[in-house]
Amino acid sequence: MISGPAGVGKGTLVSRVHTAHPEVYVSVSVTTRFPRPGEVDGTHYHFVSDVHFDELIASDGLLEWAEVHGAARYGTPRGPVCAALDAGRPVILEIDVQGAMQVRQVMPTAVLVFIAPPTWDTLVNRLRGRGAETEEQIARRLVTARHELTLEDEFDKVIVNDELDTAVTELVEFIGL
Repeated sequence: MISGPAGVGKGTLVSRVHTAHPEVYVSVSVTTRFPRPGEVDGTHYHFVSDVHFDELIASDGLLEWAEVHGAARYGTPRGPVCAALDAGRPVILEIDVQGAMQVRQVMPTAVLVFIAPPTWDTLVNRLRGRGAETEEQIARRLVTARHELTLEDEFDKVIVNDELDTAVTELVEFIGL
């Protein structure tokens, strides 16, 4: 599992790993938030209603789920992950820190990787540089990020995403691809 604060580069890292190693199954999360410009339903996320999300919870259809940034819920569909694991494929979940802790409870052998920013200012600049969120949304994400950064010791590996190619190489080597 790949986790860390919003804006740290999780998605970019996972995308680079998947491009180099297409045999890896990358889970597509469900979310109740609205798509950002350029996001495609089923590719970036499965965008669902609150009612559908509640149905997934009730039917044990999610491996983990959480409300993130006090704004929307995110979760990992259980079925596709289990099918990929049963088929012997390596699986990457790109999830928030709360979700990673839940998966650790359900799957104690899961390997958790925390992606950290090189500095706090870098994280702030990356979030603002995305241009996808309001200042209020960024402020909420930064409050969450401060808390998430205190939990990095709960992870099996911490990778500082300072230089992208180096971080990708470190991640690939650590997960044994």
